[in-house]
Amino acid sequence: MTTSTAGALRRPAGAARLLGLLSVILMAAGLSGCGAINRVPTLEERAKSAWSEVQNQYQRRADLIPNLVESVKGYAQQEKDVLVGVTEARAKASSVKVDGSTVSDPQTFKAFQDAQNQLSGALGRLLVTVERYPELKSNQNFLALQSQLEGTENRIAVARRDYINAVQAYNTEVRTIPGRWIAALLYPDAKPMETFTATPNADRPPSVKF
Repeated sequence: MTTSTAGALRRPAGAARLLGLLSVILMAAGLSGCGAINRVPTLEERAKSAWSEVQNQYQRRADLIPNLVESVKGYAQQEKDVLVGVTEARAKASSVKVDGSTVSDPQTFKAFQDAQNQLSGALGRLLVTVERYPELKSNQNFLALQSQLEGTENRIAVARRDYINAVQAYNTEVRTIPGRWIAALLYPDAKPMETFTATPNADRPPSVKF
């Protein structure tokens, strides 16, 4: 095969790739009028905003724990192991450094979720243990802290649900056509985000030995 013949065979392939690129560009331009071209970054920002709210509610819980532990300690000092467990779990959860990039980093996201799950388990054991102390259960300071903690747990559940929904919408966009094409062409840094998974045995109450 001569050089001229090989070049003639390569030109159609190159022309086809160029035509394909031009088609994507024209498609993107056509979609810009209806807002589709901005859908990827819009959904990304929505998911990151939902993630910030998750972090905010977990921090709210962490801020309540020291006072809760002190309140219980005043009535149930013998529950040292349970109190230490909560304190250590809080410290571990707080040590996992997270930011906006965490949502696309599987290892960091898993470490964050695992640490928060451990803290949830430790708090569950603490609250079950409290059932043995009627005086503590009637203490106004403890009741106020317990109420705040329950409210925060509800907010965490709502924040996680909103985040999961936002990530589902974003991930679907960057994995399906035409969003996948638009992301590849205009937002090459756009990556699928991580989401929360169910905690093992989450439907079972924590066990406490009396």
